[in-house]
Amino acid sequence: MTPQANTLYQQACTLEYQKDLQGAANKILEALKLTGDDPMLYTKLAGIYTDMDKLDEAIAAYDKVIKLRPNDAFVYISLGSIYETMGKYPEALAAYNNALKIFPEYKYNYLNIANVQYQLKDYKSAIENYNMFLSTYSQHSEARKNLAGTYLANNNPDKAAAEYEILYQRNPQSFDDYVNFGFALFETKNYEKAAEMLEKAIEKDPENTSAHVSLALSYQELEKNDLALAQYDVIFKQKPNLQSLRFDYANLLADMDKNTEAIDQYKQYVTSFPNDGRAYKNMGLVYKRTKDYTKAIQSYEKAISLNIADADLKKDLASCYHIMKDYPNAIKYYDEVLAVDNKDYDVKINKAIALHAMNKYEAAIELYNDILTVKSSDIVENNLTEALVAQGHEDLKLHNYSKATDEFIKAISRGTKDSFAYYGLAKAYRACKINDKATEYYEKAIAMDPEKTLYSDEFAEFISETAPSQNINETPVSDNGQLPSVVIEDETKAQETTAQETQEAEKLAKNKDLIALADANYKEKKYEDSIKNYQEALKLNPSDEVTLLKIGNIYKLQDDEKNAVDFYKKAIFVNPSYADGWFNLGLVYASQKDVTGSKKCFERVISIDPQYAYAYYALGLAYETEKNKEEAVKNYNLFLKYTKDQNAIQDVQDKLKKLQ
Repeated sequence: MTPQANTLYQQACTLEYQKDLQGAANKILEALKLTGDDPMLYTKLAGIYTDMDKLDEAIAAYDKVIKLRPNDAFVYISLGSIYETMGKYPEALAAYNNALKIFPEYKYNYLNIANVQYQLKDYKSAIENYNMFLSTYSQHSEARKNLAGTYLANNNPDKAAAEYEILYQRNPQSFDDYVNFGFALFETKNYEKAAEMLEKAIEKDPENTSAHVSLALSYQELEKNDLALAQYDVIFKQKPNLQSLRFDYANLLADMDKNTEAIDQYKQYVTSFPNDGRAYKNMGLVYKRTKDYTKAIQSYEKAISLNIADADLKKDLASCYHIMKDYPNAIKYYDEVLAVDNKDYDVKINKAIALHAMNKYEAAIELYNDILTVKSSDIVENNLTEALVAQGHEDLKLHNYSKATDEFIKAISRGTKDSFAYYGLAKAYRACKINDKATEYYEKAIAMDPEKTLYSDEFAEFISETAPSQNINETPVSDNGQLPSVVIEDETKAQETTAQETQEAEKLAKNKDLIALADANYKEKKYEDSIKNYQEALKLNPSDEVTLLKIGNIYKLQDDEKNAVDFYKKAIFVNPSYADGWFNLGLVYASQKDVTGSKKCFERVISIDPQYAYAYYALGLAYETEKNKEEAVKNYNLFLKYTKDQNAIQDVQDKLKKLQ
């Protein structure tokens, strides 16, 4: 630089000090005319232009400097600062990065870079560079504040809250970013402390609507509902068209049992946000709570159309239909829930109850039984018993007497106090002409509910039908002790009785002959003839459980398990206490690999005859199949206790040795 140019430079510095920036710029331009390109003069000119807000001219001057002095990192930093001021963040970042390449040791440049990256929303890189800077200048409050803000913008509220906490603890008096600290705490669900910070933020700036919103939501989470309500009042006075907040406001009103106001807010919300299923769902909850089930259903249906996968919503909708006694729709939604989670205990119970209410007793019974395998419930137990009784009466109407009998017996065995079950069983036995059992259960039903004239009237009718004709045991005697010459009426009755007894005797004899013939044919392996003879015998005595068992045995011998099962079931139907019938039925189930069915039969045998040895043996085999060694051993030992079959004893003892 020439002496004359240097003089001009000094004059420029004086004018700059005196705030005559234009005069200073003119002096530098005069010096450049004298000396030509000079990096010092261009640097000074760029600085003066920057102070004059002639940023384009400043950039042009710095570009001249870079051409003359390309390795000057601070020129790039100055250039980056101008670009940053102009909002030209990519250009600023490029300038700062050039400075970093030249002078990586200059740590303050990491702060410059981080600030620009934040503006470019490159939060990950900004966080990295803020931390790089703070590793050297850990006390730099502005950098830490910027880092906290970047964490918050990058959806790392926990880290943001930690940085704000450092700043707050370091100097509570000078801390001023209560709003963002409160936001970060709210996002980390530290609602108590969030409320504390947001209260301070509002003290400083009562018009900050965002702070009021987060404070209202914090109070709401803390169940400080009155305080939350006051904040919502402020918010909607400041911004009455803030429709996005009306959902949370409606939720608060609903929690405070302000149901009408809540519905009004939900409706305003869905006007602006018609596809938010949450609002319709919550509206449905309010309608349900106020027992307006029709509107609850309408709201829930709309919510489901917007969120088809919401199982909890479907449960609520199903319960509304259930309350309205629209059982088909209730079951529709119960089924949709169970399709996703077939172990939902409460939904299964509700579905079973709905089926029960629709008189679909068999489906309800199946579901009640399934539920009870999971856990016991007095309600389910009682409902199951009631469904068995109801289904029993349905089967009576359809003349399914065997099935009806089984259902009534199950209900009674479950300890029902419902006389209708005993009455139903009496009717089933009566229909099958098992008169002694019919009498027994009519009498029990009447004893349980003597006020029910239906029972006593029907029993009287039954007695009159089944009472035998009166036998003439004594010959009438006249007043003088002599036999009357003619007793026409009594003689007629005697003749009728004798004829009836003769017919019964002939019938019994024919029945015995047919059974004997059938037995003989069986021994000669003439099975078809044997079955025919047994069936002829049954026409004379339909309730002969032994003959029914024999027919079943022949079918089993012929591997016709279907017919075998049918006749074994008939045998135990006419005599539910027929142990051999239950045992043979269990054997067929066992051969069909129906272990559960076979076990039930063998257990029934033991309940009838606790010393029926082979039932224990069969149970032992069943439990051994299930690998239940403890029960298998128990039943094999009971077999040994009761058996007289010496040939089987050794076999069972060998089994026990292997199992033990």
